[in-house]
Amino acid sequence: MADALETEALWADFHRVVNMTSAELAAWLRVRDAEERTEPPPGEPGGATGRQVLAILHKRRADLTDDDVRVMYEVVDTVGDLVDTADEPEPERAPEDDTPRRHRLMTLGHDPLKP
Repeated sequence: MADALETEALWADFHRVVNMTSAELAAWLRVRDAEERTEPPPGEPGGATGRQVLAILHKRRADLTDDDVRVMYEVVDTVGDLVDTADEPEPERAPEDDTPRRHRLMTLGHDPLKP
């Protein structure tokens, strides 16, 4: 497990990039699971990662496991790679950004349309 300072920084980064509430993420994952294609392709951050993010959102920092820390690093890195702040749409443009990129980010708990 990472040291306390590293875990604290990761916790802050994770909660910065995961801007959806646990209720919003749970609802989104239910919608995704109800779609025709419920199993994401290998390597895609799909249902399993989303469920892990949801579980982490319900935990206290002191209760994190090594697997939680790994997932948190993965989510922070993936969201960072997918989000280019210069290209972030304005929140009022929500209906126009119903894209696969946004859906992939939302599966990780990040809605690029949230302020």
